[in-house]
Amino acid sequence: MELNAGTTFICTEQDAGKRADIFLHERLDTLSRSALVKWISDGLLLLNDKPFKKNAVLNEGDRMTLVTLPEPEPETLEPEDIPLDIVYEDEELLVINKPKGLICHPGHGARHGTLVQGLLHHCRELSSVGGPMRPGLVHRLDKDTSGLLLAAKNDRSHLLLARQLEERTISRVYHALVWREMGDLEGTLDFPLGRHLQDPVRRAVRTGGKTAITHFSVLENYELAAYLEARLQTGRTHQIRVHFSHVGHPIVGDVPYGGGRDYLTKVTPIWRPHAARLIKLFPTQALHAHRLTFIHPMTGQPLTLESPLPEEMQAGIALLKEFGAQQKKKA
Repeated sequence: MELNAGTTFICTEQDAGKRADIFLHERLDTLSRSALVKWISDGLLLLNDKPFKKNAVLNEGDRMTLVTLPEPEPETLEPEDIPLDIVYEDEELLVINKPKGLICHPGHGARHGTLVQGLLHHCRELSSVGGPMRPGLVHRLDKDTSGLLLAAKNDRSHLLLARQLEERTISRVYHALVWREMGDLEGTLDFPLGRHLQDPVRRAVRTGGKTAITHFSVLENYELAAYLEARLQTGRTHQIRVHFSHVGHPIVGDVPYGGGRDYLTKVTPIWRPHAARLIKLFPTQALHAHRLTFIHPMTGQPLTLESPLPEEMQAGIALLKEFGAQQKKKA
C-alpha cells in the first residue's frame, strides 16, 4: 500500500492483544520489523495520538497513525578518512582487521564513520554486488565483534567469493570467552535460528528456523570461564552468540544474550568478585574473528590470514589465569 503522512491503521477485534510492532508488520510486510521499530522509536508513528513503545499491547479500536515518512536513505556514500588495519590487499580484494565498535555499513541511524566509508576513501573502487550502502562487503561482523573481514574491489571477485560463502568453502574461525567451564572439550552446536519473538533485532533458537551449525574446541578451561575456538559451518546473524547462550555458556560481556553484568547473579559467591573484575573488561561480547581461509578468486590458491587477539581478550585470559592461581594458593 502507498504510505502518506496521516495514514491510519485501526485495531480490529481480531487484532486486540497483539503487540504494536507485530500488528504493524502484518500490514506493512514489505518493511522489516527492525525498520518499523525504528519508526516507532523515532516518533514517526502515534498510537491514539500519543508516542508508544514497540511492545505496547493493542485494544480494539486503537488508532495507529503515521505522522511523517522517514527521510530517504542516501543513494551514495561519501568516503571518509577512517584508519584501517589492512591485513592483506591486492587488485581484487582486501582483508581488514576490524576493531570492536566499528559499524560495517550505514543503517539504524548510523550515517557516518562506518567501515565501508573508510574503504571507499582507501581504494575508491569497490564491488557493487551488495548494493550502494554495502559496497565491497562479502560478509559482515557485528559492531562489537572484532577481527577479519573480507571485501571485494570488483563485482567479478565478489560473486566468486560469495559463491564460496554459499557453498561453505570459506573457513571462518572465531575465538571467544564464554562463562563457565565447558564439560565437552569439543563438539557441534546444531540449533535452528530465527528472529526473537519479542525483539526483532535479536535472534533465538526456534523450531522451523534456518539451519545453523557451529563447531567448537576448548582451548583453555578455567574455573570461571572457558577460552574456545568456534568454527562456522553456516553464517547466521548472531549465530555463535545465540548458540553458546542457548547451551548455558553465554559469551562474556554479551548483554543481549545473557553474558553481561546480569550473569553475576548466577556465579558462585566465592567467584563473584572475580567475575565482576572480568566483566569490567568486556562491556560488550568477548568475540574475535581470528582466522579466515578462502580461495583467491583469480589465482585459485588458498589464502589463510590470522588476526591476533585484541588486548582486552588477552587481559581477560590473564585475569582468569590469575584467579586460578589465587584459588590454588588458598587450597
